[in-house]
Amino acid sequence: MATRIDEEYQQLKKQVHSHLIERLEEEGIEVELAEKAQLEHFVQANVGQYVASQRIPLATSDQSMLARETLDEIVGFGPLEPLLDDPQVNDILVNGPNSIFVEVAGVLQKAQTRFIDDDHVMRIIRRVLAPLGRRLDESSPMVDARLPDGSRVNAIIPPIALDGPSISIRKFTQKHLTASDLVNLGSMTRECLELLTGIVQNRRNLLVSGGTGTGKTTILNLLSQFIPKDERIVTIEDSAELQLNHPHIVRLETRPANAEGTGKVAARDLVVNALRMRPDRVIVGEVRSGEIIELLQAMNTGHEGSMSTIHANSSKDALIRIETLLAVNGYDAGERAIGRLIGSSLDVIVQLARLPNGRRLVSEVVAMTPTRDDPYQMETLYRAKELDAQDMAGAQL
Repeated sequence: MATRIDEEYQQLKKQVHSHLIERLEEEGIEVELAEKAQLEHFVQANVGQYVASQRIPLATSDQSMLARETLDEIVGFGPLEPLLDDPQVNDILVNGPNSIFVEVAGVLQKAQTRFIDDDHVMRIIRRVLAPLGRRLDESSPMVDARLPDGSRVNAIIPPIALDGPSISIRKFTQKHLTASDLVNLGSMTRECLELLTGIVQNRRNLLVSGGTGTGKTTILNLLSQFIPKDERIVTIEDSAELQLNHPHIVRLETRPANAEGTGKVAARDLVVNALRMRPDRVIVGEVRSGEIIELLQAMNTGHEGSMSTIHANSSKDALIRIETLLAVNGYDAGERAIGRLIGSSLDVIVQLARLPNGRRLVSEVVAMTPTRDDPYQMETLYRAKELDAQDMAGAQL
């Protein structure tokens, strides 16, 4: 019964939205130029008139909700609007009109909202892309974009997405966790914080490693705060997320190809250019392609204290991933030479993990202590007690 009523409500929303679009055109109101208060009054009045004229039995609270959601459709991002406004939501995942999930405190859960149908999802995707001049159609069925607040958006549509259009949003927050917040939340101990602070201030080359959603950007953002104020920093990101309170910083961002397939500026191009800008440190938001070659060489040639992040589930996996990135991006050298380049470039790897309950933490900090025979020799500087407890439990099993 609830499903049928919900379907009726979704169809009512569709009808009311179409009616409001017609009324806006009749009145000559341009949504982009009108004030929100004016639009809010217009929507409330016209929704009330429509419900009365159609003799739709609707409680006052339901009519207010209908007006609010219709306003979101006209000036915002529809069902996504309340999720974007909710500070507790970190990620929004739309798997289809009836399947929206959110991540709250590291745990995925189904959201109590939905789209009307696939066309509704497509309309919101186009609303996101319209001011960006980005293209999404059958010939170009996937796109990365960024909302005005900095949130990252990925959209993919049929025929690539078999079950209908899909949206993934990683929200951008202006309120970053402080060192004290991370200690209080149990993400790291005070001992670990002091260790990391010393590593940054002593200009050690550092790599933050972890799986998806482990908080790599959060930790990189935190560590960057400890860079001395008299140093010049150049940051390179696919989507600008780092917020460094630093007096001498240049921020660079990659650019995708345009509709004609030209104009792309990759992270590798920006790292090469950054080295010509006399930086003391280079910070790359994430290494995922050929930029690793230039970053390692920068770390080896006078840019000590540089940092980046990488997707990997352990410190050793991070080194293997770097090897793979070097190989697939044309770094022509033998296994021994590659090992020596990595071992001599990186000083410290900070490994992150996410526990089953969603809590993120620094699982270990290791120093690279390469030898002639083993360029990947490591020394553990810090290890989280939670991991030791897991290892003991595993041994008992």
